[in-house]
Amino acid sequence: MVKPRHEIKVFINYSDYISIRNRIKTFAKLDRNASENGIYYIRSLYFDNFNDKALMEKINGYNNREKFRIRFYNHNHSFIRLEKKSKSNGLCYKSSAPLTKNECEKILNGDIEFLKDSNKDVLKEFYCKLKYQCLKPKTIVDYTREAYIYDAGNVRITIDSNIKSGLYSTNIFDSTLPTLGLVNDNPIILEIKYDNFLPDIIRDLIQTNTRNQTAVSKYAACRLFTV
Repeated sequence: MVKPRHEIKVFINYSDYISIRNRIKTFAKLDRNASENGIYYIRSLYFDNFNDKALMEKINGYNNREKFRIRFYNHNHSFIRLEKKSKSNGLCYKSSAPLTKNECEKILNGDIEFLKDSNKDVLKEFYCKLKYQCLKPKTIVDYTREAYIYDAGNVRITIDSNIKSGLYSTNIFDSTLPTLGLVNDNPIILEIKYDNFLPDIIRDLIQTNTRNQTAVSKYAACRLFTV
């Protein structure tokens, strides 16, 4: 069973970032995916249907919504995952399963029958929704991430920046893919995910005073606010 998580998202500026990072580094440890400088690269390919179901549910603030994406890290095609991210009653859920590069290329070419024979529930569900919701690869989202872990409360703090869209391209393995940044001054997104409680020390460390919680989505931002 997928465990629900709380999620807070805040737009911050560069000054906020420097201040928050310096405070967090004292108490939290770097995510294992990070390089020595604490940064790693993420590329995701998002799926949606011809009515832009996932996009419109996000824009309209539906209480129950979901989206599917294929993702890899640091240009490493040996570790690729399909992820389903959903939200219900303010809580976030994420389930995932591994895919090979060959399997991803099959999906991009519309050859999806192998998914229905998987022993992973999320891949079977993905197959059904590719078939009956007519999900199609929609757009690529690139960004860099700095991530920290605080064990109490199972807290994960991420800082995402350099967010770029591949627009209508779906070739996730194209290393020369042209991308475009967002028009609103290359925003930085602070995300905090936790289980049942957010420790006071973390709440204090991420305090920005003037920044408000937002329902930002990198997928929606890349669909709506690219130049």
